[in-house]
This record gives sequence, structure tokens and C-alpha cells, in this order.
Amino acid sequence: MTVEASLFTLDAKTKARKTAEARFRLYGVVAIAVALLALLWLLISILSGGLPAFRQTMLTYPVTLEEAVLDKSGTRDPVALSKVTTVAYTKILATSLAAVIAEKGIAPEGMTDKDVADMISQESAATLRSKVLADPALIGTTIDFTALASGRIDGYLKGRVSRESAALDKNVSPVQLELADNLQKAGILDKRFNWGFLTAPDASDKRPEAAGLGVAIIGSFYMMLVVLVLSLPIGVAASIYLEEFAPKNRLTDIIEVNIANLAAVPSIVYGILGLAVFINFMHLPQSAPIVGGLVLTLMTLPRIIIPTRAALKAVPPSIRDAALGVGASKLQTVFHHVLPLAMPGILTGMIIGLAQALGETAPLLLIGMVAFVRDFPGGLPGGLFDPAAALPVQVYNWTNRGDPGFVERASGAIIVLLVFLVIMNAAAIYLRRKFERRW
Repeated sequence: MTVEASLFTLDAKTKARKTAEARFRLYGVVAIAVALLALLWLLISILSGGLPAFRQTMLTYPVTLEEAVLDKSGTRDPVALSKVTTVAYTKILATSLAAVIAEKGIAPEGMTDKDVADMISQESAATLRSKVLADPALIGTTIDFTALASGRIDGYLKGRVSRESAALDKNVSPVQLELADNLQKAGILDKRFNWGFLTAPDASDKRPEAAGLGVAIIGSFYMMLVVLVLSLPIGVAASIYLEEFAPKNRLTDIIEVNIANLAAVPSIVYGILGLAVFINFMHLPQSAPIVGGLVLTLMTLPRIIIPTRAALKAVPPSIRDAALGVGASKLQTVFHHVLPLAMPGILTGMIIGLAQALGETAPLLLIGMVAFVRDFPGGLPGGLFDPAAALPVQVYNWTNRGDPGFVERASGAIIVLLVFLVIMNAAAIYLRRKFERRW
């Protein structure tokens, strides 16, 4: 008995081909699902670990600035006032808090004066001292002052510290945690949005509650400014020359191949180059944004040249032919017709290159962008030569510290860095769609 061939009856080879195709689609769907789950897990991990850094535990209570302690002579002499150290202000803060606790009757059993003093961050004494030096008329008065709670108390309100762990920790005690609960019920202790995390400089290893990203954000801004000012004109000019004017010979081929290879060179190699050339040979200051910007410019240039050449090449030859046909010169053709049409691709490549430079860590570590800076760098142009830090380096630095509070800070800094990267990539997408031309 013979079987007649039919278009509606699949033979064995066709069935196998369709099965392979369905299997390949399934593999693709599974791969995308795994990637999305990994991305979701990463985002949840970063957000859950970093969002608490944007809120900080504060103590708000009246503080009496005793004249007998801060200005014994009563002359308000700035020189004499500046000689009063933060130790005196620490005692004033502790004494005032103890007085408030006694007045409200919320002292737990076994509480000591040291327990009260240790609940206040040492950074608060320096803040109060700066406030008094700026306005000596405050001496002798009682002001409402908001002080940072210590890192352990902040960790207790955020769930990092428990009464069980406090019993084994020399930096906090169960009595202090009970006192924190009482202060919270009395409205003296609460959590607020932590502006200091975005504006304050870094702090010592013992004060994670006072550490901020202010210097790192300014340092990254200065470096990106250097990269933008140098890499945009140099990269675009080099791309225009290579794509539109350079003769097609062996030398041009070698240059093009090397540019493509430089884009794949590990970033740490650029750090070694910057260390040798800009610091050891040119003697530029270490940890300065100008050095970081120059290193990142070298690293970013190939990544700008390649997409810029691709954008120029994507402009149809008919545009050039039409311009040349009506008498335009080669220069006029490029700058009046080709370059404007290629601008969306150029801007997209430039922004993506800047975003990659913003997240680089290895070359900045090699050139020493890990300075511990308490005061903000100066304004432009002097700030380019002042010591500073950078956002990715600050993340690396905090993850190397032992206090759990710095782990929270590092995750918060990653969120800030991701926000900048998302904004830059969103700008690239917007520019590409706004100025996109179809032929």
C-alpha cells in the first residue's frame, strides 16, 4: 500500500525541523527569563540594602549652651571660642539629653551617664561647635538642636542591631536600646530623610552614621566635565577625518585597527598609563579630578570614535552627492549636511561612553582617587586640582570597612550611581528618538 504525498501531511524531516525550531525558541525564552530574574534579584538586593541609607536616626531636644563652659571670659572673642574643643560640646549635648530624659521620667533601670553620651554621634559635637562659632550670640541660650544618633542606635531602628547582638557588642548595650525605645515614644528620637548622605563628606571608620557622598559626587562631576570637554571635540574631529577625509591606505587601516583594539583594552591598563604619564612624568597632583578625567578621556575616546564613525557612515551617499552636485565644498557637505544628520548617533555614542566612564573603578584606584576629604573641593578651575573621590571608588572604599553601617552606605551609593547611569541612558534614548531620521 502506498502513501500519497500531501501538503497537509508532515514528513519526518519537516517534523524534526519544526521541533528544533520550537526547542530553540524555548531556549531563548528560558534565557531571557533567567536574565530578567537575575536582574530583578539584583535590584531587590541593592534596593533592600541601600534604601535605609537615605533615612537617618536623629535626636531632637533642647540644648543649653552654657556660657561658663564655652566662653569663660564672656568676651565672645573668636580666638578664645575656637580653642573650645568638641569634647566640651560633647559634654553639653550629653548633659542636655540627660536632663530631658530625667524631666520626662523615661530613664530605664541601670542607665548611666555614659550610656546617654554614647547614644549621640561624635559628629554632632563638631556640628554644634561650627554652629556656635558661626553665631556666638547663641552662647548662654537654649536652642532646639538635631543631633545624629550613634551608628548602633541607627542600626537598631533599621533592624541591623537586636537586643541579643547588643549583649555581645561593646559599642552598644541593651539598656541603650531600651532607652532608644523610650526616646522614640517620647518623640525625641525619630528617622528622617538623610540629606547628609548626599551632601556630607566621608567620615571615619567609627562614624558610619555621618558618612556622605558629597565629595564623591563633586569629584565625579569634575571628572565627567573633563571627559566631556576633551573627548567630544577630539573624538568627533578624529571620526570626521577618518571617515570623510582620510586617504584609504595602509596607514589609515593601521590607525583604524588600533582604535578598535584600544576600545577592548582593560580599563586598568589605562590606569597604569595615567599613573606613569600624568602623575610620575607630568607630576600632576595625585587624587585630583583632572588626572581622573584625563585617564577616563583616553579610555573613552575609542568608544566615542567607533559609534561616531558608524553614525557618519549611516548617512546615505545621496546626501553627499546632492550637496556636491549643487556646488558645495567637501567641508560644507560634511558640516552642513552629513554631521547634522549623524548627530543623533553621535550624541548616543557620547552619552553611553560617558556613562561607562562614570562607572569605572579600576583606573581610578590606580591613580589614587581614594582621598579622605573632610572639606569640599574648591570651585572650578581650582577644584580640578584638589584631592577628591569618585562615586565607584567610594563604593569600593566603604565595602572594605568593617562596620555594617558602611555596607548600608555602599548599597545606597550604588543606588545613586545607578540613578545617574539610568538618567544618562534615558537621555541617549530620548536624543536618538527625537532627532532620528529615516531614509
